[in-house]
Amino acid sequence: MINGKRVLALIPARGGSKGIPNKNIYKINRKPLIAYTINSALECDYIDSVVVSTDSEVITKAAIRAGAEVPFMRPSELASDTSKTIDVVLHAIEALKNMGREFDYVVLLQATSPLRTASDIAGALDTFVKNEEKGLVSVSEAEESPILMRKFDENGFLVRIIEGNSTIRRQDLPTYYKVNGAIYINRVDDLNKDTSLNDNEIGYIMDKTHSADIDEYKDIAEVNYYLGLLGRK
Repeated sequence: MINGKRVLALIPARGGSKGIPNKNIYKINRKPLIAYTINSALECDYIDSVVVSTDSEVITKAAIRAGAEVPFMRPSELASDTSKTIDVVLHAIEALKNMGREFDYVVLLQATSPLRTASDIAGALDTFVKNEEKGLVSVSEAEESPILMRKFDENGFLVRIIEGNSTIRRQDLPTYYKVNGAIYINRVDDLNKDTSLNDNEIGYIMDKTHSADIDEYKDIAEVNYYLGLLGRK
């Protein structure tokens, strides 16, 4: 709990994945990927329940072994490549409510962000509460400045993505941040089918070493590097 409010940590983890087969249970340093996120949630004192939403029996077993709950199975229509995350969240909240379990805040933690820590989650919740419970999303400093990025218009000419003088030294460029996908926090009562979690208005800045997101095999090498750098297992 935080400020007397009940907090649900929800970890979505469907069985299908294209880039890395069985990605959510892929072993990193002899531990299933999903276990890293479960462990960080369990170690956060603010979290009341850690629940995994999955359609996979294999992921269910791995999640339970790591200490999470899997009190329901996600329906197949919410486990496809085109399923929206917000629909998965709303299904989980409703399923738990039907079991007599209601929460004030939901903290969405994607299993593909294994380096996020309990301190990151706690810090994000503190920031969320201090900002009048407006939706929060974690961000990290962008490596590339959008001032230097271009796109082609319908006539094939390069145009800026954002306005700004690009004829400046790199060290003088403004700092930009990108959504890193590690932490999303919302009031349960504020969520609906039109909610865009990536557009939550409050940003919680995470260190780059905690922000790796696994999508391809090359990302696993990055995670292993940071695990060694941080002395984590």
